[in-house]
Amino acid sequence: MQMKKFLLVTLSLALVLEIGSSFDFHEKELETEESLWDLYERWRSHHRDSTSLDEKLKRFNVFKSNVLHVHQFNKKDKPYKLKLNKFADLTSHEFRSFYAGSKIKHHRLLRGQKADNGTFMYANVDRAPPSVDWRQKGAVNPIKDQGQCGSCWAFSTVVSVEGINYIRTKKLVSLSEQELVDCDNTDNQGCNGGLMDLAFQFIKKQGGITSEQNYPYKAADGRCDTRKLKQPVVSIDGYEDVPPNDEDALLKAAANQPVSVAIDAGGSDFQFYSEGVFTGDCGTELDHGVAIVGYGTTLDGTKYWIVRNSWGTEWGEKGYIRMQRGIDDKEGLCGIAMEPSYPIKNSSSNPVGAADASETKDEL
Repeated sequence: MQMKKFLLVTLSLALVLEIGSSFDFHEKELETEESLWDLYERWRSHHRDSTSLDEKLKRFNVFKSNVLHVHQFNKKDKPYKLKLNKFADLTSHEFRSFYAGSKIKHHRLLRGQKADNGTFMYANVDRAPPSVDWRQKGAVNPIKDQGQCGSCWAFSTVVSVEGINYIRTKKLVSLSEQELVDCDNTDNQGCNGGLMDLAFQFIKKQGGITSEQNYPYKAADGRCDTRKLKQPVVSIDGYEDVPPNDEDALLKAAANQPVSVAIDAGGSDFQFYSEGVFTGDCGTELDHGVAIVGYGTTLDGTKYWIVRNSWGTEWGEKGYIRMQRGIDDKEGLCGIAMEPSYPIKNSSSNPVGAADASETKDEL
């Protein structure tokens, strides 16, 4: 019996070490081309299928440059760290094109500036809690992965709708991003980007959105399945914009529900972010939709947003990033305060039959 326990512990430790070896490297592995190539092969065994030698050689040069960037950055005294992840053989341009290519600023320019509807339901909130984490409250589903499809706007929308639905009904339902990608295509453009506000409008107009289980994600544009489109399980009554460039207003909203936001996520530090409070250099070329699911303050007094991404659990802090809040720039770090919005749901009612299709967090 003791030997069996020992073997199980040994096996578990070996698995942990194997998983860890996929991401960690030692300085001595950077000393020669041969050791760098071995590191590259080790990384590829975890992240890539076999490819031609020419492609491997080309990708090795990109990988080598990224390894050195991560290594040199982590020597600095910064409040966040980088790591080799699944993006380690992509150039910055490729990364932006594949994973931060929602072109939110582009779509906003095509649609024109937002009209000021004059309403912000949380305007009179006098005091917000010092910290909020909607994950701990049960309002946030497990992390998803958008793949090489510029559908982050759909994931951002869904997080906020799932959140307000849980707050109103106490049921956490995983909703369908693919429905938005395939069917909300009059103004939004599926894997070529879109706007969360337009997605909220679409959900309201359709009488709701169906479940992830009913309309699974494919990471590609598809033809709208009108049968599934007519099977909504969660409805909303509309949406509101948070006053732009106002982190205090954003805090009031985030204290009451998850909020959809757009950010500039195209930088190399964002590409390889691993842990800590992100304070890196970034602009306001909004190219990625994410969701604020809470906020807090570190022991040393650094204020941060808890941001849910859609690049899988390996990226960042198990799929999340903590981004510094309360900076001097009114737009917020990476433009996070420029275009926040959230869905409105006034009651606990949902479309008929929704209860049959709902999935609780425990069942996911």
